[in-house]
Amino acid sequence: MARIREFGPFRLDADAAILFRGAEPTALGRRAVALLRLLLERAGEPVSKDALIAAAWPGLAIEDSNLAVQIASLRRTFEEQTGGAGWIETLPRRGYRYVGPAVATVNSAEPKAPPLALPGKPSVAVLAFSNLSGDAEQEYFADGVVDDIITSLSRIKWLFVIARNSTFTYKGRAVDVKQVGRELGVRYVLEGSVRKVADRVRVTAQLIDVATGAHVWAERYDRKFDDIFALQDEITLSIVGAIEPGLRQAEVERVTRKCPEHLDAYDLALQALPDVYAVMPASVRRALLLLDRALAIEPNYAAAHGYAAMCHHCLFLRGGLQEENRAASIGHAQAAISCGRDDSVALTLAGFSMGMDGHDRAAAFAAFEAALALSPSLALTYILGAAILSWAGEAERTIEWAERALRLSPFDPWKFIAYRALALAHFLRGRYEAAAEAGLRAVQFNPGFGSSHMLLAASLAKLGRHDEANAAVARLMAREPGFHLTGQFAGVNCAPALAASLREALRPTGLPE
Repeated sequence: MARIREFGPFRLDADAAILFRGAEPTALGRRAVALLRLLLERAGEPVSKDALIAAAWPGLAIEDSNLAVQIASLRRTFEEQTGGAGWIETLPRRGYRYVGPAVATVNSAEPKAPPLALPGKPSVAVLAFSNLSGDAEQEYFADGVVDDIITSLSRIKWLFVIARNSTFTYKGRAVDVKQVGRELGVRYVLEGSVRKVADRVRVTAQLIDVATGAHVWAERYDRKFDDIFALQDEITLSIVGAIEPGLRQAEVERVTRKCPEHLDAYDLALQALPDVYAVMPASVRRALLLLDRALAIEPNYAAAHGYAAMCHHCLFLRGGLQEENRAASIGHAQAAISCGRDDSVALTLAGFSMGMDGHDRAAAFAAFEAALALSPSLALTYILGAAILSWAGEAERTIEWAERALRLSPFDPWKFIAYRALALAHFLRGRYEAAAEAGLRAVQFNPGFGSSHMLLAASLAKLGRHDEANAAVARLMAREPGFHLTGQFAGVNCAPALAASLREALRPTGLPE
């Protein structure tokens, strides 16, 4: 259980080592956070320099000037508040004392955050549908129904749609839709269930106004299983009509999508998705077995080509930079673009492979722009686009895309990619505290990727936090013993100036070049 300390507009999550101002994290480093934690614990009492140094630099002998630098960083964070510059009082030759707003301690399993502001247009989150089939093996089918509803809704330009990866974090939990609305920043929540028996399927769905808890719309659909794609379209169109009846006809074409002609191929692709999303070599190899079977049934299945491109990209970058994987990634990406001109997910995954493995950023962003024209709320496009922009050294555009991704899908399991992109962008702009914070978040959300540890180490080294930088490198090498900078930079087509800056920062750590 996390212990949260709240004071004024700030909230300190000591376990995560993050200070929030409202819902937004500040750029404070871990040492400043450690100092603040002790000062808040003893609010109103003098805290000696020795005690503060022991809290932030355990076991190290440092000069008082290091402590003064971190205290100054805290004061800069508070100075925008009225009287904030005086919240930390200096006690000459003794230490410091917190004298700011009253501190409240809250025990919570999750950081407490204020509600997200509603977008300026209708907004919806589609929760995972309950699988009532009595067959755990059909769980993937219930998830697939929701996936396609989200994809169809995301094509509507006037509708703000939360990504599947965020809404599925509530799966299997009894939730209050009002809480979901507050946490995801939406006006409507769609929930439902799927019951599949033999060759028939029943889908129930209800759209709820989270402000009032009232049911805006509810329906039950009974269909033969071979009519599932028409069923998904019908549900989507009904939701559109419930949110804005006057725009139903204008949006009909936007929510129509091409489906694979053979349900067997669709089934196989759905079953592969969890392993695709894991982006680890062992998992994507399992996914490829299913995707190859799907493509044998339907060679022009764009989404399957897109998923296969992502799998081969993972094997290329994390499996030894083998040319056969790079070529396969590009080949599947080209097929996805050719076959999937109306499939935003296929275009997004294809664009990523073209940019990362084909080193063709123009082709990548042509695919991303086509995907966003179809699905403006597709967080995946912004996440993967931010990754390519970051390695290209386009800092400001990276920040724009990464922050957009995190707003659309605040609980996305791939958000570590967005934070890694932010770390690169801030590093390139010389904002090393912000880079270290973003790098730390990338590592916290997915510690399995060596490049995240590398970026964290580079930022820490620039801040003079050499022990922490060396520790990050040690963790990297423990996970990926064969990691070296030349291979990493070649694999992601890193901009030369960015590569040179990272090498210079990392050279003292001994990370293999």
